Amino acid sequence: MLKNNLGEDRVFPLVLKLAIPAMLAQFVNVLYTIVDRFFVSQIPDIGDLALASVGVVSPITTFIISFAFLVGLGGAPLMAIKMGEQNNQRAEKILFNCVFSLFVVSVILMILGYSLKNYFLVWFGASSKTFPLANEYITYYLIGTIFAVCGLGLNSFITAQGYSAVSMTFVIISALTNILLDYVFIMILKMGVKGAAVATVIAQAVGFLLMFGFLLSKKSKIRIKFQKLDFSIIKKVMIMGFGPFFINSTDSLLIILLNTVLQKAGGAEMGDIYLSAITIVVSFFQLVTNPLNGITMGTQPIISYNYGAKNIKRVKSAMISIVSCCVVFCLSMTLFSQLGADKFVFLFTDNPVVAEVAVKWIKIYCAGVMCLAIQYPTVDMMVAMGQALPSASMSFNRKMAIAVLTATLPLALGANGGVIAEPIGDGYSMIVSGILFIIVARKALKKREQEQIIIEP
Repeated sequence: MLKNNLGEDRVFPLVLKLAIPAMLAQFVNVLYTIVDRFFVSQIPDIGDLALASVGVVSPITTFIISFAFLVGLGGAPLMAIKMGEQNNQRAEKILFNCVFSLFVVSVILMILGYSLKNYFLVWFGASSKTFPLANEYITYYLIGTIFAVCGLGLNSFITAQGYSAVSMTFVIISALTNILLDYVFIMILKMGVKGAAVATVIAQAVGFLLMFGFLLSKKSKIRIKFQKLDFSIIKKVMIMGFGPFFINSTDSLLIILLNTVLQKAGGAEMGDIYLSAITIVVSFFQLVTNPLNGITMGTQPIISYNYGAKNIKRVKSAMISIVSCCVVFCLSMTLFSQLGADKFVFLFTDNPVVAEVAVKWIKIYCAGVMCLAIQYPTVDMMVAMGQALPSASMSFNRKMAIAVLTATLPLALGANGGVIAEPIGDGYSMIVSGILFIIVARKALKKREQEQIIIEP
């Protein structure tokens, strides 16, 4: 089994070995979301409405998935730090408590989802035309809540051990399963949006079973072993994971806010057209943020492990390498957004009105992508070093800025104002996060260098 040595391999090649598979995994992950929406948009007679309905459901599914980040990205860095301290017993204890937490959280989310879905769909911008389709999709999607949350959460613990290629393989298998089933259920069996939801559930189940099986097997250095629950660990995991959770959960809130603003700005004539367009825009933006998340989250173990081992020189070298990778990636996606938006949009719609709006909005929405090359890695590197409060503060700062701008700019600029809010908010948060990271990271690394490692049971 191919495993990278987090404490000894040369830093930059190691960053690439972890970043590239994680980035590709997330790219494929978002690709199957895009393909899912592509097939939905091809449903005869109702393609644009079906696409808009999936856009309405998107905040709910994003919010559900964010709980995987709460536990997975809260626990995986803690596990990697203990591995760096050569305390594998404590690392296994952290893993078991996180697995338990993922199962409990996913069951609660499924129950709440079924209880409140009708209210959420109305609140999130469903019109009389899109509500039936959105309701049909979410009803079936919620069946797979356990697979969605647990699968993504467990993936973090595989990557944290240095098995980035294994993690990538499982994600790709799940994604390809979804794409294949989308074609079968939507194009051949004519199951409509229900088919898209069922395909997603089955694919997520496949991914979950692969990841759970790996963490139970001897191939995994840190394995799932039944242990006594430790609520102090669970509390620490939740605190650590709050930053990543906040980033992802508030993505859904921002989408809700944006959908509501655009529906109101468009009125009866343009509201659903705007929702279809922004669904395409958000799909494109996920091509940026998901792989970027893959780079930053996939390389977290290098920082966590060496931070635990008190190898500060390697930590600093890894930080520089990670940010460099993010800059190159964001530059590439900025060029793609400005030069290739039209080609992307026409995958989803042949409605010239929807297409014109979507192309224009992609170019505006992605104008601040280069700022994310600083924002994303600084937040995740804070988490990797156990700095929960600064990472959460950086996330909160960005989301609040975008939310305020999304709510206020349309008052003066109309629907375009809601889209312009994203790049302005990204530029502001890059400056704040960059300054805060330099201050906090310098203090944290100096303090860690002087600490004495205590082996916890």
